[in-house]
Amino acid sequence: QVQLVESGGGLVQAGGSLRLSCAASGLTFSNYDVGWFRQAPGKEREFVAAITWHGSNTYYADSVKGRFTVSRDNAKNTVYLQMNSLRPEDTAVYYCAADRANYKSYIDYTRSASYDYWGQGTQVTVSS
Repeated sequence: QVQLVESGGGLVQAGGSLRLSCAASGLTFSNYDVGWFRQAPGKEREFVAAITWHGSNTYYADSVKGRFTVSRDNAKNTVYLQMNSLRPEDTAVYYCAADRANYKSYIDYTRSASYDYWGQGTQVTVSS
């Protein structure tokens, strides 16, 4: 059974940092691309960042570029999202998602439908 479990969320002041983790089990993690998405109350789920199966390529939404960094440790079956310079508008539930590695365009990485497996989410709240 495939499981993705996010952790590391919490309450932080604007300008602060958090590191989210996404731990995978039940799949050969190194064969999967991973994306991070978020959903704020009353808003649609949106793309945040993605990393290819080998970790050599990363992709970011414009809203987080330069502040967030996605990385992975395949030996630990874990993907990370380092979030710096957090803003109140970053407040959301953050989800990780996995998709078997294959050719994807940037647009594909940003689409929720591209991913087969999802975690349950972790809440990030940034106070002003």
